[in-house]
Amino acid sequence: MADVERQPVEAPLTSAAIFMVLTVNEGEAPCRAIRALCGDLASLIRAVGFRNAEAGLSCVMGLGAALWDRLFDGAKPQGLHPFQEIRGAHHAVSTPGDILFHIRASGMDYCFELATQLVQRLGAAVSVQDETHGFKFFDYRDLLGFVDGTENPAGRPLTEAVIIGDEDPLFAGGSYVIVQKYLHDLAKWNAIPVEGQERIIGRHKLSDVEFPDAEKAPYAHNVLTNISDEQGRQLQILRDNMPFGNAAHGEFGTYFIGYARAPDRIEKMLNNMFIGDPPGNYDRLLDVSRAVTGSLFFIPTADFLERLGDFVDEKAPVDALVDREAAAPPAPTGGGTDGSLGLGALKERK
Repeated sequence: MADVERQPVEAPLTSAAIFMVLTVNEGEAPCRAIRALCGDLASLIRAVGFRNAEAGLSCVMGLGAALWDRLFDGAKPQGLHPFQEIRGAHHAVSTPGDILFHIRASGMDYCFELATQLVQRLGAAVSVQDETHGFKFFDYRDLLGFVDGTENPAGRPLTEAVIIGDEDPLFAGGSYVIVQKYLHDLAKWNAIPVEGQERIIGRHKLSDVEFPDAEKAPYAHNVLTNISDEQGRQLQILRDNMPFGNAAHGEFGTYFIGYARAPDRIEKMLNNMFIGDPPGNYDRLLDVSRAVTGSLFFIPTADFLERLGDFVDEKAPVDALVDREAAAPPAPTGGGTDGSLGLGALKERK
């Protein structure tokens, strides 16, 4: 049984990234442009990245729920739906998004060149809802000063955490991603004593050593974002968050991007953060960090996107795009120790 070619969800984290969220304009012509780009996406990435293989250029393309119904006939991924806003002690907004491009490289020049090519290629077919340029900040800390959520899974546990398996066999090899843009009130944050900041995060600021469980506050960020299934196994996600900012405009933030094999993992973490577990026991980090965007996307396999290019002029039949004989990844077995949502999270960087 053949393996499907997946998009590089599991690519090593990098020192530069561009996150672009687009909406597709009304009409059939924009849909034709999207289908055509999907068929050519892999070659376009190669054309930009060939200049330096060590730059590690990669791009993940996600599709939103509303766009799916415009592009395809047939089945829909089980977990694909619009991002649901959350109203609790704080507000997680839902914002428009048909397409996500998550572009990564060791340098911003490669990210910027690919982003430019994508926007020029799509032209009037799309409207840019958000473009955020992320960067590595000192020793991989976020702009709040913490290395938060350092326990991203790796190897087999990573694949089990983010890649759809036999629970949705038609879309095995794909993934889901939720993105949110958080703006930080640094003046308010810096007015909190370091000990108070550490209690909010659940880690020591300088050493990045996690507090023992018995010493963590119930509202700590890494308590509320640590979730398990009914068998007590930890449910993990992959975070590739980046700091971003505009010093002249006083804008300082973290771009949260979380990949998972099922979006309800991330949704549970967000509900714990914004509403609380139990309700009212919300994440105090949100007192200084405000979510200004929120979108959910399905990540098809690379094979699926390439085959879409064969149906430029019509709605593509899903049955013709999936590889029914592809081997599904194994079911998750748990693993890892840190369920933090990780504003500024890391895994090994190469």
